[in-house]
Amino acid sequence: MISTLHRSTRPRSDGFDRRLLVPMITSSILNPINSSIVAVSLVPIGAAFGAPASETAWLVSALYLATAIGQPVVGRLIDLYGPRPLYLTGAALTGVAGLLGMFAPALWVLVLARVILGFGTCAGYPASMYLIRSESERTGQDSPAGVLAALAVANQTIAVIGPSLGGLLIHLGGWRATFAINLPLAVVCLVIGWRRIAKNPARQRGRVTDVDLPGIALFAAMLITALLFLMKPHVAHWYLPALAVAAGAVLVWRELRVERPFLDVRLLGGNLPLLATYTRNLLTCIVGYCFLYGFTQWLEEGRGLSAAGAGLILLPMSLTAIAVSAITGRGRGIRGKLLVGSVFQVAMTVLLLTLHSGVALWLLVIAAVLNGIPQGLNTLANQNALYHQAEPERIGSSAGLLRTFSYFGAIGAAAASGAFLSPGSGIGGLHHLAVFMLVAASLCLFLGVADRSL
Repeated sequence: MISTLHRSTRPRSDGFDRRLLVPMITSSILNPINSSIVAVSLVPIGAAFGAPASETAWLVSALYLATAIGQPVVGRLIDLYGPRPLYLTGAALTGVAGLLGMFAPALWVLVLARVILGFGTCAGYPASMYLIRSESERTGQDSPAGVLAALAVANQTIAVIGPSLGGLLIHLGGWRATFAINLPLAVVCLVIGWRRIAKNPARQRGRVTDVDLPGIALFAAMLITALLFLMKPHVAHWYLPALAVAAGAVLVWRELRVERPFLDVRLLGGNLPLLATYTRNLLTCIVGYCFLYGFTQWLEEGRGLSAAGAGLILLPMSLTAIAVSAITGRGRGIRGKLLVGSVFQVAMTVLLLTLHSGVALWLLVIAAVLNGIPQGLNTLANQNALYHQAEPERIGSSAGLLRTFSYFGAIGAAAASGAFLSPGSGIGGLHHLAVFMLVAASLCLFLGVADRSL
């Protein structure tokens, strides 16, 4: 079971120790800030190294790959060893990545820095979920919904201001400043993590032999091959999904036969509500990122808006998501949030099917607002559902897997947007993408209606 993270010098209280909020939020925003800030630095980095867009795109893909693999792996290590050592190690790696990016002499070194960033920023979210659960056990009370809402709002806010912050940093210090920002963030995390997150009691620490290294390697092989195919789906790359399926089959076969598996297949297979939450999260991210990538592309190419104009159209989406999470975050309802959010997802995709190249701008803003509502509701509801559905001793790895499904959704959405919105596809391409989104949104709504465990 999860150990109680309580120092003898910490005054006991019947409620959640809110001194933990600062390290939780600070560490959990490291990943979204580095995911969003790179959007405005790709062009100047490409110009600096004479690299085309196809090469600088690896700065995005590298972080996705590392984080998708690292989140559940680091989460499992947190389950075994507690959050403190992984939290501090992640903060240190983030600082190393920032330093490496500041002085990188070539693009491949920057890609390496982004891989290190991906692994370094993995600990924040699983560690936060672990701390929330351990505080619940310490106090004997369910942790306040407001704490979970604070995490969601912080991450959504950072995603909104990330590109603007990146533009400011580039203006002040060039693109290398977007890597340098990780140094002060890493120092802050190291200091507050060291001071506010207690050590696990020695009797409850995991052992080295508890780490299922072969299981982790098979899991990584399965994800890498699957994600590489999703990033560039092509018939000629048929061997990648075949390798992913093979690695997955061997992983399941092995994990069923070891005493301490990395991925407890029996436990996961017997927890259908948690699997439903993962699937809903995947579908929500597919719809949300299809809108973010595909709709934005159509605004610029099909509607003729500038990049700045497209950004202004999308701003209400982000503000709506933040407002919805903040307003509904303290409510305990999960199923109601999912149903309402999924209905708005369906409504948004139907609206996209009615758009044409000369559509009024106010309709585009409405589409953005409609997409912001499920981004606020579904993200928060799925996070809360996982908190209650995951086994307490595996809360870290379960939270990490939730993020992995998010990245699968993001990469799948990027692939779908590229497939449907080819050059010259126009409004027809957007409508085809909207049909794809409607299928995903309808499946998400069906899962919310059918899941009586919520």
